[in-house]
Amino acid sequence: MNPLARSIEELLPARFSDNLWCFISVRTALVLSSLCVAFVLPFFGLVMALVGSLFSILMAVVMPALCFVKILGKTATRTQVVLSIAIVALGLVSACVGTYNSVSNLVKKY
Repeated sequence: MNPLARSIEELLPARFSDNLWCFISVRTALVLSSLCVAFVLPFFGLVMALVGSLFSILMAVVMPALCFVKILGKTATRTQVVLSIAIVALGLVSACVGTYNSVSNLVKKY
């Protein structure tokens, strides 16, 4: 939520965005709007599980390992490359299993 709140604050005029009440009200409005969306959408938890299992694994596990190998390039040792590839493979398998599980739960409920 913080990056979104900061982006909204940057769009506001300086006299508003420098105020503590603006800081509090923007974040409170974002949390309340998220709460309203969670109550309105019937399968919000299942959809969030789908998004989390697909994108969170990719961003938290797969991409750092790939970036590590890309940044080090030819200076990476063989062990580092093998471990990074193993992490990527395990992350992709986990993402596939989690996504399949989330989609199957969504189909069962729908």
